[in-house]
Amino acid sequence: MSDGVAQNRVDCLKRLRLLLDDIDGSKVTLIGDTMLDRYHHGFANNLNSTAPVPVMKVIRTEESPGASAHIALGLNSLGMDVRFHCCIGDDSEGSNISKMLSDEGISTEQIEIVRSMKTLTKIRFYGSRESLLEKSQILLQVDRGPLNPPSPEISEALATSALESLKNSCALVISDYDKGVIDEVGSHLLIREAHKIGIPVIVDPKLTGLEKSRNATVVLFEIRGLELLRRRSMLTDSRETAAHLIDSYGWDSLVVLGGVNGLTLYQSDGSVVFFPCMSPAPEQQIGLHDAAATALAAALGHGYSMTDATTLAAAACECVLTAESSHEFVDKDTLGLWLDELSWQMQISER
Repeated sequence: MSDGVAQNRVDCLKRLRLLLDDIDGSKVTLIGDTMLDRYHHGFANNLNSTAPVPVMKVIRTEESPGASAHIALGLNSLGMDVRFHCCIGDDSEGSNISKMLSDEGISTEQIEIVRSMKTLTKIRFYGSRESLLEKSQILLQVDRGPLNPPSPEISEALATSALESLKNSCALVISDYDKGVIDEVGSHLLIREAHKIGIPVIVDPKLTGLEKSRNATVVLFEIRGLELLRRRSMLTDSRETAAHLIDSYGWDSLVVLGGVNGLTLYQSDGSVVFFPCMSPAPEQQIGLHDAAATALAAALGHGYSMTDATTLAAAACECVLTAESSHEFVDKDTLGLWLDELSWQMQISER
């Protein structure tokens, strides 16, 4: 790395550190599907006597809000005023999400409670061999959720309330798990209004719902999703695929998450910037999309460049890669310390 490039990197990290110190309640509008993440931890010492599967003895259970609610936690931790629009069921899981958000000081006034709907819940079982292995691994994931998506009336009501909250917002975040909270009509309406008032739009879409992200400022993908679309479109490489998607959907930028393989920013002007993973000991990847969306909203919402914002997104993902399960949302103190560490490492390496 040349002296000039290294110095630019250090300067960028210092700017981002100042950003974390200066965030003072800026309003951000967030809409999307939400879920409850439930983690069972224990020991799996034996196999079942009637099937080749482990028998797990649960010793601890944890819960945390997931999906768009995960982003809400991260934005709130960075010091932003989150106006959160989603729906939950009238069940214990929905109540738990609402309570945990309220306990963190996040308003739940815009959350719709849908009668007789089951709140989407992802249940993960983590196990290890007792007294032999210190670190556990995921053994099984179970998804429990609604049989049908929310009614179109619910989606329309959420889009309308989000539209109202765009006033005085610094950014719009759309987190779409294709569960029915946001549809194409509502998404296009929100994106048009955001552009009209001049605020960035960050969209984390499902591959089946890319039309909802049309004209977004920046869209998030995983590296395997980009590869899948490359093969479907019979294109040459990731760069050509990214350029094709950016042109087809009118995006300004595409951020591709690779976990331990780093992060890549593709822009509509053809430029490509790769951010290698700097995490010293990556352990898990749950929450990467949410961490990146949180960081992009914070930086772009405060006028930072796309390159600076993606640098913050890369740092946020690195924090998540080393986090414990159920503790993987973006935390202001942890992210700030990691930015300091990265800046120090860059300066030491250039001496």
